[in-house]
Amino acid sequence: MSVEENLLEIKSKMAKAAEEAGRDADGIVLVAVSKTFEADHILPAIEAGQRVFGENRVQEAQAKWPGLRARASDIELHLIGPLQSNKAAEAVSVFDVIESVDREKIARVLADEMQRQGRNLPVYIQVNTGSEPQKAGIAPDEVANFVSLCSTELGLQVRGLMCIPPVDENPGPHFALLQKLASENNLQNLSMGMSSDFETAIGFGATSVRVGSAIFGHR
Repeated sequence: MSVEENLLEIKSKMAKAAEEAGRDADGIVLVAVSKTFEADHILPAIEAGQRVFGENRVQEAQAKWPGLRARASDIELHLIGPLQSNKAAEAVSVFDVIESVDREKIARVLADEMQRQGRNLPVYIQVNTGSEPQKAGIAPDEVANFVSLCSTELGLQVRGLMCIPPVDENPGPHFALLQKLASENNLQNLSMGMSSDFETAIGFGATSVRVGSAIFGHR
């Protein structure tokens, strides 16, 4: 199937999952994960009307998105991968949303860079719902304090929470935990669900899903 056909199928599945959950599909954003794909592979998605994209690496986004943005002025680019503090300046200049704020150091560096560049980007706080030692993210029991630090002390525009469940576990309990944490912290947005589990995530209140291989194919 083509990228255009895949997009239609994903949006159809999103609409069905939303209907089953008693939700309005218009309230759920599809983030097309275009990491590792070349510009000519992404262009069909832009031509089909897709406007929100996710990238993992700052340098990769810097290389390919200026040209792609020239095709559509309303593209919204999300950083969904880990961010090193020495790449914060470039991230703030290239991206429109930072989804992977996962520790105090990066929150402080981002706040400084946004002030310096005059860009108040929305951010998501990444939560390590599975408490995996090798994975980035704030521990669930530290979310309240970290949200307060980011929004009150640093002045960041915290849009919501984001998680990546352990690959070998049922994602449902992790999505339920993220939903609970968002509710407790008065956050409206949940970035959760990928190609294999976005329908489940919608059932647990996802407001955006990050789908790559189901749109663009396997890397």
